[in-house]
Formats: sequence, C-alpha cells, structure tokens
Amino acid sequence: MRLNRYLVAVCNLIIAIFLIGGLAMAQEKVVITVAAGAVGQELELTREAAQRYMEAHPDVEVRVIDTPDLATDRYGLYLQFFEARSSDIDVYQIDVIWPGDLAEHLLDLYEFGAKEIADEHFPAIIENNTVDGRLVGIPWFTDAGLLYYRTDLLEKYGLEVPKTWAEFEEVARIIQEGERAEGNEDFWGFVWQGNAYEGLTCNALEWICSNGGGTIISPDGVITINNPNAIEAIEMAARWVGTISPAGVTGFAEEDARSLFQSGNAAFMRNWPYAYALGQSEESVIAGKFDVASLPAGRSGHGAATLGGWQLAVSKYSNNPEIAADVALFMASPEEQKIRAIKGSFTPTIMTLYEDPEVLESAPFFGTLYDVLINAVARPSTVTAPNYNEVSTLFFRAVHSVLTGAKDATTALEELELELQALTGFEIGEP
Repeated sequence: MRLNRYLVAVCNLIIAIFLIGGLAMAQEKVVITVAAGAVGQELELTREAAQRYMEAHPDVEVRVIDTPDLATDRYGLYLQFFEARSSDIDVYQIDVIWPGDLAEHLLDLYEFGAKEIADEHFPAIIENNTVDGRLVGIPWFTDAGLLYYRTDLLEKYGLEVPKTWAEFEEVARIIQEGERAEGNEDFWGFVWQGNAYEGLTCNALEWICSNGGGTIISPDGVITINNPNAIEAIEMAARWVGTISPAGVTGFAEEDARSLFQSGNAAFMRNWPYAYALGQSEESVIAGKFDVASLPAGRSGHGAATLGGWQLAVSKYSNNPEIAADVALFMASPEEQKIRAIKGSFTPTIMTLYEDPEVLESAPFFGTLYDVLINAVARPSTVTAPNYNEVSTLFFRAVHSVLTGAKDATTALEELELELQALTGFEIGEP
C-alpha cells in the first residue's frame, strides 16, 4: 500500500516537473504580435506563414490578430496604438499610402537586413516605403484596380470586353436587362466600392484620371481636382447608382462587391487581384466563367488603375525589434510571396515571381498585370504627407456626397478644392 502511494507520488512529481518545465519553456518564448488584414484569404494565409516561422524558430510565438477591413478604420486603430506608444503590436500591415504618415513610429528595416533584399522588389514600391532614407516598410503584396467580367455572359449576348466607360455602361445595361428578363431580378450590371472610405478614393481616382481629370493633387503639390473632366467622371459614376449598380453600392466595400459578383449576380466588378483566387475556388458558382481586364478609358484615351498594396512595418515601440523585423522579412520573402500568390492570388512585389511557371499557372492574368502595375496611378500620399489621410477623407466624402445625391459634382469639387487648400496650403491649378 505504501509502495503504491510512493509510486503515485513519484508520478505526480514527474508530471509536475514536466508541467513546470513546459511552462518555463513557454515563458521563455518571445511573443511577436502581427496586426494583419482579414479581407478574402488574408488572415488564413498570414496565420499559415506564422506557423511556418514558428516551426523554424521554436523559441518564438507569432500571434496574428485581425484588424478592420476598411483601411480608414484600420488607420484609426493603428494611431491609437502609436499615440499610446504601445508595445502590444510588433508588426503592422500598412497600406501603401501610409509610410509618410506613420514613419515616425516605425523602425528602419535597412538596419535589420533589408538592404540585401530590397532590389528584389519593384523599385517604385521600395521608393514609396522609403522616408528620409529609411525603409519603414518591406513590400508584402501590391495591388492595382482591375475589371472583372463574366466571360459566359459576354459570349451569351455577343458582346466584347468594353474599352471605354461609354461602351461599358451600354454593355452592362444590356446584360443586366437580359438576365432580369430571364427571371433574375437581383442581377446587376456593375458592382464596385462606393462606401465613404479609402476604397472610394481608389475607385474615384480611376474614373477621374482615366477621364483626363488629374490625380486630385499633382506630384509637385498643385491642387487640380476642380476641373470639368473630374466633374464629368464623378457625374458618370453617380449615374450608375440605382441603374446598372444597386442603390446600396454607396455602402459597398471590397467584400460586399465580391460577394455579389461571386454569387453570380453581377456582370462586372471593380476589385483587387485577391478576388481572383476566391472566384475560381470550388465553392464559387462563377468558377471558370470570368476573367479580368484593364479598367475602361475615358477622355484620356487610356484606363487608370489605382496603385494599392500592403507592407509589413515594425513598430518603434516593440520590445523585440530584431525578432519582429525577422518575422516581417520572412513573411515578405520570395518563398512566402509565392505561396500567397498561388493560394490567394495576392500580387507579389518580388519581380522574378512574375516569370514563375507555378505562379502563372495559378493566376494567368499575372502575366499581363505586370504592365498594369508598372503604369498604375499613385494616390497623392507622398506629396501630402503627413496629411494624406485627411486629404483622402475630404476627397471620398465629397465624392460620396455626389453619389448619394446630397450635392451636385460642381458644388462638391468647388468646396473640396477650398478645403484642400486650407489643409495643405498648396496652390490651385490645372491637371
């Protein structure tokens, strides 16, 4: 009996030692927290990358937390952490427009090994992420606005992919009327991002630039938004609301548009490359029935795609900056970008991946997207830093007021011009 009690005690002691040892090992782990996006497959793929890092670095725990889908909301959340000098987040996923605004809170990744790999990325994106000679974000994936279209419906109605916005309106109307006549009253010609947030800035910049209306504020600091071509472009988009686009499009973000298009209830969609892989998935009713093209042209004679994309940045307030930087560089490495490109059609910033056979097989449009990215239109984030967020907010609110019928385009852009001048002090001129 005493022997049994002795054996039980020994077993309990051994279990306790293992538990204490395991706890000690867990306590010794460095915890790195990554604030990431959750649009489409973003969160899932980021967590998979974190798991691969942890397998190679057993002494590190990488925690991935999701952040708001809307870039404007995410920016506000980040500012709360930075203003509090919080060490809770080590690595931030930041928009291509934020380096200038957030640079004071971010570390220089050149000091953590990025010099050796910077030339693998698109030079323009590296330049965009460089503030006063400091690389404050390592490019993770880039973006450009694309036109998604139903190949089966174009064939059904004997139509071609429209090259101009005028052609586009007519083609969208024909398909919408045809599908509704066959009983699908929920079918729409075109879905896009019309909510009052950064996504609307991207959409509206494409309309305006393609129509010869400039880029809101020129790279040399001249306010150009109040001009006839810009007014015409915004009036065109307002005309879509409730006709070829649902009235509720003024509340749509990326996932709202994708949901409607992927359900088979829209002929065209403006969105980013990430939607391609989801649309071709086994669960999608439109798999094999759509493709992508450049956005239509207006008066300029060519389409315009807003340059997007996301970077990984390391907080100046991180308690473990070297490990946090290593996590960021790992996640943005060629191997990880290739996985994201194949699984999620996230557009690489590593130039050689556009020649990779496996990448091109999974997303054939990447072959032509290279040219779109090279010629993409940048938002005026560099010239207006650190006030770009306020500039964009004024812009998308003005455009939204026209889309919802609260103001006419002429009045909205006249008022916007004065507000931008008061904010930036820039001169007013022509595009």
